[in-house]
Amino acid sequence: MADTAREHDVVVLGATGFVGTLVCEHLARHAPAGTRIALAGRSRERLVRTRAGLPERAHAWPVLVADTDDAPSLRALAASTRVLVSTVGPYLQHGLPVVEACARAGTHYADLTGEVPFVRQAADAHDEVARATGARLVHACGYDAVPSDLAVLVLHQRVAADGAGSLGRVRLVASARGGVSGGTVASGRGIAELAGRDPAVRRLLADPFSLSPDRAAEPDGPQPSDTPGPGRTLGGLWVATSPMGSFNSRVVRRSNALQGWAYGRELRYQEVAATGSGLRGAARAGLLTVGLPLALAALAVPPTRALLDRVLPAPGTGPDAQTRRAGWFRMDLHAVTTTGRHYRALAAGQGDPGYSATAVMLGQAALALALDGDRLPDRAGSLTPATAVGDVLVERLRAAGHRYVASVR
Repeated sequence: MADTAREHDVVVLGATGFVGTLVCEHLARHAPAGTRIALAGRSRERLVRTRAGLPERAHAWPVLVADTDDAPSLRALAASTRVLVSTVGPYLQHGLPVVEACARAGTHYADLTGEVPFVRQAADAHDEVARATGARLVHACGYDAVPSDLAVLVLHQRVAADGAGSLGRVRLVASARGGVSGGTVASGRGIAELAGRDPAVRRLLADPFSLSPDRAAEPDGPQPSDTPGPGRTLGGLWVATSPMGSFNSRVVRRSNALQGWAYGRELRYQEVAATGSGLRGAARAGLLTVGLPLALAALAVPPTRALLDRVLPAPGTGPDAQTRRAGWFRMDLHAVTTTGRHYRALAAGQGDPGYSATAVMLGQAALALALDGDRLPDRAGSLTPATAVGDVLVERLRAAGHRYVASVR
């Protein structure tokens, strides 16, 4: 396992970026006294400026210069810390060397990726080495895909405790208020471009089990569509395709497989986005159903991509402080078990889900990896939030004000 005598407990790589700075602010306010934290990035000057803008306790944190294009600097960085947090995206462009450095050094790693091809490449290339060194490589530690992943874990635990069989049909309805950053746009653009020119990537994105650790062992039954048309819940709420559902569903299925299909081999999991009620809700559902694939197609074509670049947020930018404070997320899960029992679960929290709430999720995941090693699941390798940090992260997020509950419906 990671060497407890290392110089740092947590290093944030990409600390000067929009989300990286938010993660550092969270750690400065909530990390236990004595936690050894450092900021890392390409520019010492920018790191010093970022540090000066953080809460006072962060002003003594070291700044470390490292570049994702400089392998020796990444090796030294990974060897210096117990946990390396990477907010350097797009991950397909910058992420694999960081994962490699951590896997080889036996350093725990956490990121914010929502990129299926990156997670697949990282797992294929570095899982075996990480298992040998004891490194936990934990992808998707933000709004993609912590609430989904942990809510299904909590739901499974309640069903198992009740002796109600295993999970069958599970549908998550996501509601949220928040903004969009340039980093999110850049990640989406990168995947759209790659899929546009590579049929293998298109097949990967279409496969519901594309992140499985053992694709051949997955059940044969069909999974629900990632792109359902407009519909209504029993409560009259309009729903449609969730922009993040195709990624989150694959993380949930990977968690199931990594645990020996503990949730059940009959699991049929789907995410949809709530768009409201009445005529406005119906209109939003229709617009989302049509607009999302059109936007992705436009990002894949150079002429329309250039036009969109003029109006979409640029890298390094994001929602202002007022928007971040006013944001929130809520995920309602409805499940039917293999014995016919009905359950529900809830994951919810305050703050812009992709930024303020994400900073809490990633910050607490990093602290759990650094400080709670004796309570974490006994696993290493390429993991998910549920399989790497699990109940410990649920406890930490509850203490931070987020809600994770499951009950009989």
